[in-house]
Amino acid sequence: MSDLLGSSRVMVIDDSPANVRLLRRLLGDAGVTAVEGFTDPQPALSRCKESLPDVLLLDLHMPGLDGFAVMDALRSIVPDDAFLPVLVLTADEDAVVKQRALSAGAKDFLTKPFDAIEVVLRVRNLLETKDLYSRLERHNARLQAELDAQQAAKRRLAEAFRESERRIEKVLAEDLVSMVFQPIVSLVDGRLVGVEALARFDAEPRRPPNEWFAEANAVGRGVDLELHAVRTALCQLDDLGFGAYMSVNASPATIGPGLATLLAQFPGNRIVLELTEHTIVGDYGALVEGLVRSRREGVRIAADDTGAGYSGLQHLLRLRPNVVKLDTGLTRNIDEDPVRRALASALVAFAAEIGAALVAEGVESVGELRSLRALGIPAAQGYRLARPGPMSALRSEYSDMFGDVLG
Repeated sequence: MSDLLGSSRVMVIDDSPANVRLLRRLLGDAGVTAVEGFTDPQPALSRCKESLPDVLLLDLHMPGLDGFAVMDALRSIVPDDAFLPVLVLTADEDAVVKQRALSAGAKDFLTKPFDAIEVVLRVRNLLETKDLYSRLERHNARLQAELDAQQAAKRRLAEAFRESERRIEKVLAEDLVSMVFQPIVSLVDGRLVGVEALARFDAEPRRPPNEWFAEANAVGRGVDLELHAVRTALCQLDDLGFGAYMSVNASPATIGPGLATLLAQFPGNRIVLELTEHTIVGDYGALVEGLVRSRREGVRIAADDTGAGYSGLQHLLRLRPNVVKLDTGLTRNIDEDPVRRALASALVAFAAEIGAALVAEGVESVGELRSLRALGIPAAQGYRLARPGPMSALRSEYSDMFGDVLG
């Protein structure tokens, strides 16, 4: 408490110079080093305008401006968020006068003649109250700042969400999704056996397709965007020709009546539905059930990214796919890595057991192609064979289109 006394500033206003000197001495002896004394309230009020004291000792009965007038004047000086405790000095024991002083803003009383111990105790109590008030104000200010920051962050998130909604709605409304097709090639004779349809976005910001789908999911339009892309791709199925199939991508969330109805509008025996799976499937029963109608109409199901992420053995066992697509992480440098070859060989045997076709993804070198062919993997796709492009870029004669790249 001595630190609080020593660091505080006390002001005394009393028309009696003797009282001012006495109070300054008593407070100084108690450790208050900054005590300002005034016998005239006017300069005291001017001083308060410059800098408020921590405690004000105010004589109630003075000629000219009395204590009530001073407290009234202080209302326009003390900020709303500040606290100035006023300790009234009076010889008047009248309860009505004390009640009036409390109503005017006084916090406590000192009765004349002054008792030294009482002076120090009452000043100390008011300083403690002022200190608690200041700490509470700082605490509240921190809480308010945190609340303001949280509210600002929520507003930013809400605006970002609305902006995402506007972007996705624009893509859907203005049909800013186009499709490119990457050939899937037989490693036996170089024939084109199918294509994988991949979405491209003619919209700002320019970014990878997966980021557009992620944003659509974030605003609850992921299924709409996937269905739009599937529809855009399948509308070009007739242009593919020569019985090649078209592989379209859908996440488990999109598997349902809407997708089944859409697929039913096209020849199912020429469609492969790739389940893009980068998260854990929550309900395999519902997923398998959602594929029943499409499978009945001839649509084949492909397990994408096998050998990476969550597309593990359990996923294959539960899904029972017609096509197993080996992930790029498995095929990359397979000609130089015996572990990758061993895993791919096991998947060849597994696919044969369940009657599924195998397609290797991400093939980029002749060595990879040769290793995949040696392992008995019948088809592949990748930059070594062909990059994705528009349907119009595919040549009309498919039978020997890729013979040269197979070597």
